Order: sequence, then C-alpha cells, then structure tokens
Amino acid sequence: MNFFIGCAVWAYKGWAGELYPQGTRTADFLNLYSRRFTTVEGNTTFYAVPNQETVTRWAAETPAGFEFCLKLPRDITHQGLLKPYIPAALKFLEGMRPLGKRLGPIFAQLPPSYAPALLDDLTNFLEAWPCTEAPLALEVRHSDWFREPHASNLTTLLERLGVGRVLLDSRPIYTGDDDPQLQSEQRKPKLPLQLSVTAPFTLIRFISHPNLSVNQPFMEEWVRQIQQWLQMGVRIYFFVHCPIEARSPSTARHFQQLLEQSDTPVPPLPWNNLEHPPNQLSLWS
Repeated sequence: MNFFIGCAVWAYKGWAGELYPQGTRTADFLNLYSRRFTTVEGNTTFYAVPNQETVTRWAAETPAGFEFCLKLPRDITHQGLLKPYIPAALKFLEGMRPLGKRLGPIFAQLPPSYAPALLDDLTNFLEAWPCTEAPLALEVRHSDWFREPHASNLTTLLERLGVGRVLLDSRPIYTGDDDPQLQSEQRKPKLPLQLSVTAPFTLIRFISHPNLSVNQPFMEEWVRQIQQWLQMGVRIYFFVHCPIEARSPSTARHFQQLLEQSDTPVPPLPWNNLEHPPNQLSLWS
C-alpha cells in the first residue's frame, strides 16, 4: 500500500455523529478513527511527549496497516539550533518504538525563524538521524529556503540523506473571500508549493478551505500529481486540515473519491467499507 490518507488529529469531539457514532466516548476515538482512515498526522506529540503506556495503547487500538506520522516535539525543533537537541530527538524516536510497524515517517517542522544560514546545523541534525531505520521528513517555513541557491542546497541535502520533504499546500485558504473562519489557519505561512520528492516517500499537508468548491481545482491538481508519483513507486501520505476541523473528514473522503473516479491505484478508504453510516453504528462496531 503506497497511499495513505487521514487528518491531523483523531480526538476531535465535533466528529461525533459524522465520522464517529453519536455519543462515542473520547477513549474510543482512536480505535474508530483508525478504522475509517489509514494514517494520522500526530500533532499531539508536537505539544507533549506521550509515555510508554500511551504509545503501547496506541499500537493496540489500531489495526495492522495503519500508520502514525508523528511530529517531533516543539521543545526540539523550536529552540533555535537543532544540534544540541539531537539526543532528545533520538530519545523521542526510541519512545515511539512500541508502535512497531504502525510508526510511519516522523516529521520535523522548523519555525519561520530557522533560516538557510543554519544549513550546517540542519545537516548535523539530519546526519544524526537513523533514516534507514526510521524515515524522517522535513518541513521548512523560512521563505529563503524556497529561493536559490538555498532551495537547491536543501534538495541536495535531503536527497543525499534520504530525508523526505513535507509539502505544505496552503493555497486554498488564501483563495477566495476573506472568511474570518480562515484567520487561524492563515497564520500558516504563505509559501510556494515545491513539488519535488527527495526520498522514497513524501508527506502532503493540504490546508483545505471550508468551502469544498474552493478546494476542487487544487485537489484535481493533486490527483494528477499523485498519479505520477505512484507510478514512480513513491509512498504518499496525504493529510487534510481545515480551519473548521469538523469538515476535515468529509473533505478527505471527497479527495479519496476523486482519486478513485480517476482510476488512481489507491486502496479503498476503510470508512467506505463500514456496513452502515457512522451515525448508525453501535459504539462497539
């Protein structure tokens, strides 16, 4: 399976009644989420590192084939230089080992303040990461990383080490009207979308507009791009965000439908294989 799709979180109470049966307990969210989508962007680890008991429980509650793409904690990536935090990053990785095959690529999101002048520091950090054992992806947010010669320097580094590139597509939320609901997501940087793959896998973070019609042309572009990458054997993780989080699952489901309608070779969405709509399921389905 080379294509995975999901959202940024699993514990969103507003999904009860659509993604989850009405009245679902919070403790059951992950179990149900992992039987509707195939991956999750684990934003939770950006804010707090789970203990071993929690990580072991995550593995037990999810089916084989489901993958967590966890974000390195901000206490590692947002403290200035990265090199001093190499031991902490490796300790974090060890703490996620109980996930076993459910551990997908981990990703490091660097703040807008982390500039190309710190390339040597970034190189030291990436070289210390065991990429052959645990895939790592990188998201940069300083605008100079998208300009030459820095863009090429970064691409060369990522390709040499086998580090994936996180592709942040925030175009939908900067398109159309100035909906106040978008203000929180518009804190995300308005950066160029660099469609390049630097490893055998890639992570796509699609920041969707609450209005599905605004997303449509961008999604159609992604369908064509994903078709090309799948033909090349690239492993793709596609995550849907939305300023109105309640709409993320339905937007992700719509994108899956676009892929299927175009005969893109993607696995069925587990959500669609449920015998009844989510709001008709028992809590123990």
